[in-house]
Amino acid sequence: MNNRAVVAMSGGVDSSVAAILMKERGFDCIGATMRLYVNEDIGVPREHACCTQADAEDARFAAYAIGIPHYVFNFSDTFRREVMDRFAASYERGVTPNPCIDCNKYLKFERLYRRARELECDYVVTGHYARIERDGGRYLLKKAADSGKDQSYVLYTLTQEQLAHTLFPLGDYTKSEVREIAARHGLKNAQKPESQDICFVPTGSYAEFIEGHTGKKYPPGDFVDSEGNVLGRHGGIIRYTLGQRRGLGISAPEPLYVTAIDPLRNTVTLGRSGELYSRRLRAAELNLIALERIERPMRVKAKIRYRQSEQWATVEQTGEDTAEVVFDDPQRAITPGQAVVLYSGDTVIGGGRIE
Repeated sequence: MNNRAVVAMSGGVDSSVAAILMKERGFDCIGATMRLYVNEDIGVPREHACCTQADAEDARFAAYAIGIPHYVFNFSDTFRREVMDRFAASYERGVTPNPCIDCNKYLKFERLYRRARELECDYVVTGHYARIERDGGRYLLKKAADSGKDQSYVLYTLTQEQLAHTLFPLGDYTKSEVREIAARHGLKNAQKPESQDICFVPTGSYAEFIEGHTGKKYPPGDFVDSEGNVLGRHGGIIRYTLGQRRGLGISAPEPLYVTAIDPLRNTVTLGRSGELYSRRLRAAELNLIALERIERPMRVKAKIRYRQSEQWATVEQTGEDTAEVVFDDPQRAITPGQAVVLYSGDTVIGGGRIE
């Protein structure tokens, strides 16, 4: 392999420092900012400045300060098809997607990886907090040294081919150390706050985005209990997700939560908190990293959302890309559309989409 690398630069401090570290290691780096959408795609008028223009400028400034070339690649067609369309379609089916996982899978480590090869670069570099190690003939994905910043959960879709051509230089650093490196190199984004929102939902309203994206209106329907009794009217199924309590507009003697969504009947089932707990889930689109196949029931720790702590479970592979996970203790709001990621210590075994 050569030492040429494309560094995905979002304009934030993490990707900027990733570029610094790669250059210091002697790599010939190209900074790349992905243009993921145009204004109209996210409901912003054409005459407004592009929502990501400031980030692109931050990335360009960082690349200039580091001394590497910088390019903007227009991947908006792929982003619309693989991330935004999937996001809207998931809510229409009554499931809750994770667009960051889709963006990593289809944009950073597929579309950008292909562009890197076209530029004769052997590596894609990102500012993710995770580590890649090689064990014999297999690449392993491992948690970051900074447990509070670990992003291995959103990287479980990586294949062996992709891991062989990916570098995560921040895996052994803490966030404070990363900011110190940026400040030392005079980067103006050294103290730039992290984005907490989904990038293509500028208003924070998922329903507003979905209606604008699809051009559809989603009709009201019935709130029902587990026995089918009508409790009231909901405002369209795209406004709800499993475990939701706020914004229901239902008066009841005890708190009610969304326990099921049925797009065919256009109903949202409400119940008590206890009804949200279960021990078992089925996963599809299984991607295994640490091994080729789970040959027999395996003890793992698993997490069903990014910020959740891992929980003891047993996993059994049930098909070519399907698995069943049974937790030792009941888990709250196992949500279809989200990811279950399996760990052994600090090593990612693999993961899949919850059905």
